[in-house]
Amino acid sequence: MFYHIVLCNNRKHGKGTKYAAILLKEIRMKKQDYHNHVKYYPLHHFVFYPLLLAAVVACFRFAFTQQQWKEWLAIGLVFVFIGWLSFMLRQHYALGNQNRIVRLEMRFRYYVLTNKKLEALEPQLSFKQLAALRFASDEELLQLIEITLHQNLSPDGIKKLIKNWQPDDMRV
Repeated sequence: MFYHIVLCNNRKHGKGTKYAAILLKEIRMKKQDYHNHVKYYPLHHFVFYPLLLAAVVACFRFAFTQQQWKEWLAIGLVFVFIGWLSFMLRQHYALGNQNRIVRLEMRFRYYVLTNKKLEALEPQLSFKQLAALRFASDEELLQLIEITLHQNLSPDGIKKLIKNWQPDDMRV
């Protein structure tokens, strides 16, 4: 369940103080599960990267068919570098922060359920396994942790065992 939050100007108090107002219009999102939990950012994945790929292909095509092949090859390599840099920076900053939050979330959930610290088990679990376990409901989390520890399940294997999927609608 999500609500729109907007900034409004309040002119009654003089200089137009701003305050946040929650609109009561609820946004309905499709229920998240194993089959639709991957998130795409349309402008980035379906506009920027395809245009960048088209530019790279065009530059390399011109490099093999035009007289100024060195210039087209250099431009193409610049586009490749821009694409690589945009992908790496976007991923690095967002995922580094998100991974830290996921680890803290799992520590908190485990502590609430068991009154024990997860840090004792963390060396036996990879981060990807912890990230997959976060989709499990509280009722099945402890059992899945035990199964993962004994069978060394892959993250995909963990996700496939989850019966009551808990969505993560706020991930990057």
